[in-house]
Amino acid sequence: MKTYKFKTNINCGGCLASIKPHLEAEQRIVTWEVDLNDNDKILTVQAQEISKEEIIEIVTKAGYRIEEQ
Repeated sequence: MKTYKFKTNINCGGCLASIKPHLEAEQRIVTWEVDLNDNDKILTVQAQEISKEEIIEIVTKAGYRIEEQ
């Protein structure tokens, strides 16, 4: 299993509710969380056999900014 960390603009509970179905629909993502207290709103993803580019695509398609930490 790999752990990926990204800077995002997911900055509130509403944003979390909005991104949740997109991340949870991807079966290769085991767990994910966003640190809303961090200035960079760090998204941490634990996943199996998914690339960081695929995670970036999922978040971007959901309407959020994301970049590698």
